[in-house]
Amino acid sequence: MRQNENAVVLIVDDEPEILRALRAGLAAQGYQILAATTGEEALSLATTKSPDLVILDVMLPGEINGLEVCRRIRQWSDLPIIMLSALGHERQKVAALDIGADDYLTKPFGMSELTARVRAALRRNHARPASAEPTVAEFDAIKIDFARRIVTRAGDEIRLTPYEYEILRFLSQNADRVITHRLLLGEVWGPEYVDDTQTLRVHIGHLRRKLEADPSRPSLIVTEPGVGYRLKSTD
Repeated sequence: MRQNENAVVLIVDDEPEILRALRAGLAAQGYQILAATTGEEALSLATTKSPDLVILDVMLPGEINGLEVCRRIRQWSDLPIIMLSALGHERQKVAALDIGADDYLTKPFGMSELTARVRAALRRNHARPASAEPTVAEFDAIKIDFARRIVTRAGDEIRLTPYEYEILRFLSQNADRVITHRLLLGEVWGPEYVDDTQTLRVHIGHLRRKLEADPSRPSLIVTEPGVGYRLKSTD
């Protein structure tokens, strides 16, 4: 992946004023910019130009809206996706996170807030040096290869988004310890996200569906009510 200052950002929005503003603001920060105004164009650029991050409006003209673009990208890539919407409804935010968005921003927003979230998303998508962590950790059927950032369950590779991987990494490094919501949010998303417990709950739900034998009765990532989460190393 490119360094942040050289990262390629794909902006997808059909409002010309917003597209111009985002292009100018992010270009001023040193990012290389690709732009699309439809879902079809966004998918074409995502597959042919290999951007490092996508900023994606929910409401797009035509048959492919932003949520569908996100869903299709997630079928083959874990590149960071930040969704934009003027609606701000909780259900739409959850829907976006459920299909694989890494972050969600409600219009109107400040350019400084967006660039902070872009930096955070790109930082979390960078591989960490293997020497900073144990090579492998195992929890029953789950095996985490930190050097290659690969997670398997009973030998089958499990595809995680960058944020899902970082949550699992941090919990596994602190196995059997209760990690508070604020600590986990601050570690994975950054200090500006420490109160966004809804986003954390959605991502924990995704991890449980991918890793737990019975996601409705989790035995690996357990909830400590009102406090946070704990990854159990043994039953």
